[in-house]
Amino acid sequence: MHSDALSNVYAKSLYELAQKAGGQDKISEVLGELEQIVDLLQTDRGFRGFLSSPVIDRKARSASQRQIFSNRNTDLTLRFLLVLNSNGRLNQLASIAEAYDHMVQEAFGRVEVDVYTAAPIDRDQMDSIAARIRQALGREPVLHPYTDPAMLGGLKLRIGDQLIDGSVSNKLRRMKRDLLTDGAARLRDQISRFIEEKN
Repeated sequence: MHSDALSNVYAKSLYELAQKAGGQDKISEVLGELEQIVDLLQTDRGFRGFLSSPVIDRKARSASQRQIFSNRNTDLTLRFLLVLNSNGRLNQLASIAEAYDHMVQEAFGRVEVDVYTAAPIDRDQMDSIAARIRQALGREPVLHPYTDPAMLGGLKLRIGDQLIDGSVSNKLRRMKRDLLTDGAARLRDQISRFIEEKN
């Protein structure tokens, strides 16, 4: 079975269990816990090795998982991690969490949007961006602000796998491209007219 399809199967099972355990609140709580664990996976190489190493005995890892997660996470998230461990699927936790997040956003009518600006923006600007996205997409945006000084100014939005680039640096690149392509075309036209006039 393809790993993405398998991640979707696990995510769907977790979503349905969370739905039964407490509805939208439980679904959101589990999502928050998964995001924290995945953040730790991405930043802590030792933790990543602990969860994915085939050398570590599954029973020993289960005992460690219980110690690590029992007081920090809900019972549902802990049991889910134990199932992943017993099935040898902990190495797919990040893709499962991503699939779960996608299901949550779809179910709640939300859309995740990464907002890139050259400098930090204030709450009013974020609200204005959210209102425009809400109007354009008909869904509630969940904004994640990032700064990228290389942009010079303007705004970039990443919605799923689509990038909407309204940055100053992108506009300058387009202007340069247009000048090079259109400028060359104009020069060719002028040379052609000159040659025609001489003939």
